[in-house]
Amino acid sequence: MAANGSARMDAPTNVSLGLTPPVAESLEYKTVSVFLVLLVCAWGIVGNVMVVLVVLTTRHMRTPTNCYLVSLAVADLTVLVAAGLPNVAESLTGTWVFGHAGCLGITYLQYLGINVSSCSITAFTVERYIAICHPMRAKTVCTVSRAKRIIAGVWVFTCVYCMLWFFLLDIKVVQGGHVQCGYKVKRELYLPIYLIDFAIFYVVPLLLAIVLYGLIARILYLSPLPNQSDTGTVSTGAFTLRRSCRERAAEAGKAGREKRPKSALSSRKQVTKMLAVVVVLFALLWMPYRTLVLINSFVSVPYLNDWFILFCRTCIYANSAINPVIYNAMSQKFRSAFRGLYHCKGGGSEGARRRSLSVLHTAYSSVREPRTPGRCAGGNRWQEGRRYGPFSRRRGRSEGRPHRSRGSHRDPCECSGEK
Repeated sequence: MAANGSARMDAPTNVSLGLTPPVAESLEYKTVSVFLVLLVCAWGIVGNVMVVLVVLTTRHMRTPTNCYLVSLAVADLTVLVAAGLPNVAESLTGTWVFGHAGCLGITYLQYLGINVSSCSITAFTVERYIAICHPMRAKTVCTVSRAKRIIAGVWVFTCVYCMLWFFLLDIKVVQGGHVQCGYKVKRELYLPIYLIDFAIFYVVPLLLAIVLYGLIARILYLSPLPNQSDTGTVSTGAFTLRRSCRERAAEAGKAGREKRPKSALSSRKQVTKMLAVVVVLFALLWMPYRTLVLINSFVSVPYLNDWFILFCRTCIYANSAINPVIYNAMSQKFRSAFRGLYHCKGGGSEGARRRSLSVLHTAYSSVREPRTPGRCAGGNRWQEGRRYGPFSRRRGRSEGRPHRSRGSHRDPCECSGEK
């Protein structure tokens, strides 16, 4: 009984531990646990794999923010595979079936994925703050190459940090012959380690996110927009009958510049909202498990209701599975990329047909493309010289062709067909 109580006391500190023989043998618990875990894990694995694929295979998706989202997706995949799937096996068998090496390796991967996901969230939060609040510095700081170096540093640091768990874990045989993967140190020794882990990978990232997103919101929503009353205005005289091509091009450019700041601002707001939702869900879905372990670390009789522990674990798996759903719901670029990935997988003939039509349309547009005045004038002179020879002016006069005097000027829009 003492061994069982010790194992139960340490149970909620690990995502995949903590089943007792009565609950493990319950058909109701097995059905609900296996169904929930398999559903959430399967959804999360497919979604995170799609996130990685669309960023790696789509050129315009390779941005610094998306690089951090790829790191977050890989970390979530690690959590789902290393924590969710072993939990299914434990629910079905009621015991730990992966041995001592599996106990060390699987627990190491669990904490590796959890900590890397927290660091990735912190990284893209800082990147968004620099990009919006310090745009001049962002040109040199917020780059894809720098994001890759930061991600590599995060993974190396977390891999080294999580090696600590190799010295804290062992398998135990409890009452009834059931094997559990638990901690071989006393709770008094484990408590400082957990509190440091809790502060570094949960409390500090959330406090930093609250401060930085508050500053970002002040810039995006409270700062006045630039005055654009003078943009796009064109002075038209009362006696002006037609505009030159150059004036029309300038007017179109001014109209484009008028719309560009608004579209860029709305795009930044949308990206910031999406990332803020990711941070909020990270805080909410991890709160039950973190709170449970924190309370059980200080009370003499820990709260170990098995159904509540299942709820805490399901929240953790849902946190790792819900991010692709957020990207698809709140980002037009991700939605289009997911759709393109689906067509690339299942609709190859349709995609090939669309690409061929696009090529034909581009070729047709290039043939019908209007020439510039300089090139058109030069081309006409060359054609006339080729047709009529060096005495084309005399032949033109003799044949009754209209002759343009030297002082006359060609309409700059004549070559492009605009009158």
